[in-house]
Amino acid sequence: MAVTMKILGILNITADSFSDGGKYLAPEAALAYAQKLTGDGADILDIGAASSHPDAQPVSPQDEIARLSAIVPALKAQGASISIDSFHTPVQRWALAMGAYYLNDIHGFADASFYSELAASPAKLIVMHAIQAQGIATREDVPPGEIMARVFAFFDARLAALENAGIARERLILDPGMGFFLGTNPETSMTVLGRLPELTRRYGLPLLVSVSRKSFLKALAGADPERLRSLSAAAEAMAVKQGGAAYVRTHEPAALREGLNTLKDLDKMPR
Repeated sequence: MAVTMKILGILNITADSFSDGGKYLAPEAALAYAQKLTGDGADILDIGAASSHPDAQPVSPQDEIARLSAIVPALKAQGASISIDSFHTPVQRWALAMGAYYLNDIHGFADASFYSELAASPAKLIVMHAIQAQGIATREDVPPGEIMARVFAFFDARLAALENAGIARERLILDPGMGFFLGTNPETSMTVLGRLPELTRRYGLPLLVSVSRKSFLKALAGADPERLRSLSAAAEAMAVKQGGAAYVRTHEPAALREGLNTLKDLDKMPR
Protein backbone atom coordinates (compact mmCIF):
# COMPACT_ATOMS: atom_id res chain seq x y z
CA MET A 1 0.00 0.00 0.00
CA ALA A 2 1.60 3.26 -1.16
CA VAL A 3 1.34 6.00 1.43
CA THR A 4 3.11 9.36 1.38
CA MET A 5 5.33 9.44 4.46
CA LYS A 6 3.86 11.63 7.19
CA ILE A 7 5.43 13.01 10.35
CA LEU A 8 3.58 13.06 13.66
CA GLY A 9 4.90 15.75 15.96
CA ILE A 10 4.71 14.70 19.62
CA LEU A 11 2.84 17.12 21.87
CA ASN A 12 2.81 15.92 25.48
CA ILE A 13 0.45 17.93 27.67
CA THR A 14 1.55 15.96 30.69
CA ALA A 15 3.27 16.50 34.03
CA ASP A 16 5.71 13.60 33.86
CA SER A 17 6.63 12.50 30.34
CA PHE A 18 10.23 11.26 30.13
CA SER A 19 11.78 14.08 28.13
CA ASP A 20 9.44 17.06 28.35
CA GLY A 21 7.02 16.45 31.21
CA GLY A 22 5.43 19.68 32.43
CA LYS A 23 6.85 21.92 29.70
CA TYR A 24 3.60 22.08 27.71
CA LEU A 25 0.99 21.37 30.38
CA ALA A 26 -0.17 25.00 30.34
CA PRO A 27 -2.51 25.58 27.37
CA GLU A 28 -0.62 28.64 26.10
CA ALA A 29 2.66 26.71 26.12
CA ALA A 30 1.05 23.75 24.37
CA LEU A 31 -0.46 25.92 21.64
CA ALA A 32 2.83 27.70 21.04
CA TYR A 33 4.68 24.41 20.81
CA ALA A 34 2.06 23.00 18.45
CA GLN A 35 2.78 25.89 16.11
CA LYS A 36 6.50 25.17 16.32
CA LEU A 37 5.99 21.48 15.53
CA THR A 38 3.87 22.36 12.50
CA GLY A 39 6.39 24.96 11.37
CA ASP A 40 9.16 22.38 11.71
CA GLY A 41 7.40 20.03 9.33
CA ALA A 42 4.92 17.96 11.34
CA ASP A 43 1.97 16.86 9.20
CA ILE A 44 -0.01 15.65 12.21
CA LEU A 45 -0.02 16.65 15.88
CA ASP A 46 -0.06 13.58 18.12
CA ILE A 47 -1.40 14.89 21.42
CA GLY A 48 -1.14 12.91 24.63
CA ALA A 49 -2.58 14.08 27.95
CA ALA A 50 -1.23 11.21 30.05
CA SER A 51 2.23 9.70 30.09
CA SER A 52 2.65 5.95 29.66
CA HIS A 53 6.24 5.38 30.78
CA PRO A 54 6.80 3.00 33.72
CA ASP A 55 7.13 5.69 36.39
CA ALA A 56 4.20 7.83 35.27
CA GLN A 57 1.41 8.75 37.65
CA PRO A 58 -2.11 7.69 36.65
CA VAL A 59 -4.32 10.28 34.99
CA SER A 60 -8.07 9.80 34.90
CA PRO A 61 -9.97 9.94 31.60
CA GLN A 62 -11.75 13.04 32.93
CA ASP A 63 -8.44 14.82 33.51
CA GLU A 64 -7.17 13.77 30.10
CA ILE A 65 -10.27 15.23 28.47
CA ALA A 66 -9.96 18.45 30.48
CA ARG A 67 -6.36 18.91 29.34
CA LEU A 68 -7.24 18.15 25.73
CA SER A 69 -10.29 20.40 25.79
CA ALA A 70 -8.07 23.36 26.60
CA ILE A 71 -6.19 23.14 23.29
CA VAL A 72 -7.82 20.83 20.75
CA PRO A 73 -10.68 23.17 19.70
CA ALA A 74 -8.19 25.97 19.03
CA LEU A 75 -5.93 23.67 17.02
CA LYS A 76 -8.88 22.36 15.04
CA ALA A 77 -9.92 25.95 14.27
CA GLN A 78 -6.42 26.51 12.89
CA GLY A 79 -6.83 23.54 10.55
CA ALA A 80 -4.39 21.24 12.33
CA SER A 81 -4.54 17.51 11.67
CA ILE A 82 -5.06 15.99 15.12
CA SER A 83 -4.18 12.59 16.54
CA ILE A 84 -5.21 11.77 20.10
CA ASP A 85 -2.91 9.41 22.00
CA SER A 86 -4.91 7.58 24.67
CA PHE A 87 -5.88 4.04 25.59
CA HIS A 88 -8.94 5.15 27.59
CA THR A 89 -12.24 4.57 25.81
CA PRO A 90 -13.96 7.72 27.18
CA VAL A 91 -11.09 9.84 25.84
CA GLN A 92 -11.26 8.12 22.46
CA ARG A 93 -15.02 8.68 22.35
CA TRP A 94 -14.47 12.38 23.11
CA ALA A 95 -11.80 12.56 20.41
CA LEU A 96 -14.15 11.11 17.80
CA ALA A 97 -16.81 13.67 18.78
CA MET A 98 -14.20 16.40 18.32
CA GLY A 99 -13.39 15.18 14.83
CA ALA A 100 -9.89 13.83 15.47
CA TYR A 101 -8.35 12.45 12.28
CA TYR A 102 -6.41 9.75 14.11
CA LEU A 103 -6.69 7.74 17.32
CA ASN A 104 -3.44 6.34 18.69
CA ASP A 105 -3.83 3.51 21.22
CA ILE A 106 -0.80 1.83 22.83
CA HIS A 107 -2.94 -1.27 23.40
CA GLY A 108 -4.29 -1.40 19.87
CA PHE A 109 -7.96 -0.86 20.79
CA ALA A 110 -8.51 -3.63 23.29
CA ASP A 111 -12.06 -2.55 24.22
CA ALA A 112 -14.30 -4.62 21.95
CA SER A 113 -17.41 -2.89 23.31
CA PHE A 114 -16.22 0.28 21.53
CA TYR A 115 -15.76 -1.33 18.12
CA SER A 116 -19.18 -0.39 16.76
CA GLU A 117 -18.42 3.28 17.44
CA LEU A 118 -15.00 2.95 15.85
CA ALA A 119 -16.57 1.31 12.80
CA ALA A 120 -19.01 4.20 12.40
CA SER A 121 -16.28 6.83 12.53
CA PRO A 122 -13.96 7.99 9.73
CA ALA A 123 -10.84 8.29 11.92
CA LYS A 124 -7.71 6.35 11.11
CA LEU A 125 -6.65 4.00 13.88
CA ILE A 126 -3.03 3.56 14.97
CA VAL A 127 -3.04 0.00 16.26
CA MET A 128 -0.01 -0.38 18.49
CA HIS A 129 1.42 -3.58 19.89
CA ALA A 130 2.71 -3.63 23.46
CA ILE A 131 3.86 -6.52 25.61
CA GLN A 132 1.66 -5.07 28.37
CA ALA A 133 -1.98 -6.09 28.03
CA GLN A 134 -3.26 -2.99 29.84
CA GLY A 135 -2.16 0.20 31.56
CA ILE A 136 1.15 2.00 31.21
CA ALA A 137 4.48 0.45 30.27
CA THR A 138 6.25 -1.80 32.74
CA ARG A 139 9.81 -3.07 33.03
CA GLU A 140 9.76 -6.58 31.63
CA ASP A 141 12.58 -8.44 29.90
CA VAL A 142 11.60 -10.02 26.58
CA PRO A 143 14.40 -11.86 24.74
CA PRO A 144 15.05 -10.54 21.21
CA GLY A 145 14.41 -13.99 19.75
CA GLU A 146 10.84 -14.06 21.06
CA ILE A 147 9.57 -10.62 20.15
CA MET A 148 8.55 -11.00 16.50
CA ALA A 149 6.39 -14.03 17.26
CA ARG A 150 4.64 -11.98 19.94
CA VAL A 151 4.16 -9.04 17.56
CA PHE A 152 2.75 -11.28 14.81
CA ALA A 153 0.39 -13.07 17.20
CA PHE A 154 -0.93 -9.76 18.50
CA PHE A 155 -1.60 -8.26 15.08
CA ASP A 156 -3.07 -11.49 13.68
CA ALA A 157 -5.67 -11.54 16.45
CA ARG A 158 -6.35 -7.82 16.77
CA LEU A 159 -6.69 -7.08 13.07
CA ALA A 160 -9.13 -9.98 12.69
CA ALA A 161 -11.20 -8.67 15.60
CA LEU A 162 -11.30 -5.11 14.27
CA GLU A 163 -12.18 -6.15 10.73
CA ASN A 164 -14.82 -8.61 11.93
CA ALA A 165 -16.42 -5.68 13.76
CA GLY A 166 -16.79 -3.80 10.48
CA ILE A 167 -13.76 -1.51 10.78
CA ALA A 168 -12.37 -1.00 7.28
CA ARG A 169 -8.86 -2.37 6.86
CA GLU A 170 -7.71 0.70 4.94
CA ARG A 171 -8.24 2.80 8.09
CA LEU A 172 -5.64 0.84 10.06
CA ILE A 173 -2.01 1.79 10.72
CA LEU A 174 0.31 -0.63 12.53
CA ASP A 175 2.82 0.35 15.21
CA PRO A 176 4.94 -2.54 16.57
CA GLY A 177 5.89 -0.54 19.68
CA MET A 178 9.40 0.38 20.80
CA GLY A 179 11.34 0.83 24.03
CA PHE A 180 9.63 -0.36 27.20
CA PHE A 181 6.61 -1.41 25.15
CA LEU A 182 8.82 -4.20 23.80
CA GLY A 183 10.80 -4.82 26.97
CA THR A 184 13.86 -3.59 28.83
CA ASN A 185 16.43 -5.22 26.55
CA PRO A 186 17.64 -2.66 23.96
CA GLU A 187 18.38 -5.47 21.51
CA THR A 188 14.69 -6.37 21.45
CA SER A 189 13.72 -2.98 20.06
CA MET A 190 16.66 -3.08 17.63
CA THR A 191 15.45 -6.46 16.40
CA VAL A 192 12.00 -5.12 15.61
CA LEU A 193 13.45 -2.01 13.97
CA GLY A 194 15.53 -4.19 11.68
CA ARG A 195 12.63 -6.47 10.79
CA LEU A 196 9.98 -3.87 9.93
CA PRO A 197 9.73 -5.02 6.29
CA GLU A 198 8.36 -8.36 7.52
CA LEU A 199 5.36 -6.54 8.98
CA THR A 200 4.65 -4.80 5.68
CA ARG A 201 4.90 -8.07 3.75
CA ARG A 202 2.69 -9.93 6.21
CA TYR A 203 -0.10 -7.37 6.58
CA GLY A 204 0.13 -4.98 3.64
CA LEU A 205 -0.70 -2.05 5.91
CA PRO A 206 1.18 1.22 6.55
CA LEU A 207 3.56 1.22 9.49
CA LEU A 208 4.09 3.89 12.12
CA VAL A 209 7.39 3.92 14.00
CA SER A 210 8.02 5.85 17.22
CA VAL A 211 11.66 5.63 18.33
CA SER A 212 12.30 9.25 19.31
CA ARG A 213 14.11 9.44 22.68
CA LYS A 214 13.04 5.88 23.53
CA SER A 215 14.67 3.89 26.33
CA PHE A 216 16.60 1.55 24.05
CA LEU A 217 18.33 4.52 22.42
CA LYS A 218 18.95 6.13 25.80
CA ALA A 219 20.76 2.94 26.80
CA LEU A 220 23.12 3.53 23.87
CA ALA A 221 23.44 7.28 24.32
CA GLY A 222 24.06 7.28 28.05
CA ALA A 223 23.74 10.74 29.58
CA ASP A 224 24.57 12.60 26.36
CA PRO A 225 21.43 14.38 25.07
CA GLU A 226 23.03 15.29 21.74
CA ARG A 227 23.96 11.68 21.10
CA LEU A 228 20.37 10.67 21.93
CA ARG A 229 19.13 13.23 19.41
CA SER A 230 21.48 11.86 16.74
CA LEU A 231 20.55 8.26 17.48
CA SER A 232 16.85 9.10 17.30
CA ALA A 233 17.27 10.77 13.91
CA ALA A 234 19.32 7.86 12.59
CA ALA A 235 16.80 5.27 13.79
CA GLU A 236 13.93 7.27 12.28
CA ALA A 237 15.70 7.53 8.94
CA MET A 238 16.41 3.80 9.03
CA ALA A 239 12.74 3.07 9.74
CA VAL A 240 11.72 5.00 6.63
CA LYS A 241 14.56 4.11 4.27
CA GLN A 242 15.01 0.42 5.10
CA GLY A 243 11.84 -0.40 7.01
CA GLY A 244 9.31 1.33 4.79
CA ALA A 245 7.64 3.26 7.61
CA ALA A 246 4.83 5.45 6.28
CA TYR A 247 4.44 7.42 9.52
CA VAL A 248 7.08 8.53 12.00
CA ARG A 249 6.16 9.89 15.41
CA THR A 250 8.91 12.23 16.61
CA HIS A 251 9.86 15.01 19.00
CA GLU A 252 11.93 16.71 16.29
CA PRO A 253 10.19 17.01 12.93
CA ALA A 254 12.78 19.43 11.51
CA ALA A 255 15.69 17.05 12.08
CA LEU A 256 13.74 14.19 10.53
CA ARG A 257 12.78 16.25 7.47
CA GLU A 258 16.39 17.34 7.01
CA GLY A 259 17.67 13.78 7.33
CA LEU A 260 15.16 12.37 4.86
CA ASN A 261 15.86 15.16 2.36
CA THR A 262 19.57 14.40 2.63
CA LEU A 263 18.92 10.73 1.92
CA LYS A 264 16.88 11.68 -1.15
CA ASP A 265 19.72 13.88 -2.40
CA LEU A 266 22.21 11.06 -1.88
CA ASP A 267 20.00 8.66 -3.82
CA LYS A 268 20.07 11.03 -6.81
CA MET A 269 23.84 11.18 -6.93
CA PRO A 270 25.55 9.12 -9.65
CA ARG A 271 27.17 5.93 -8.47
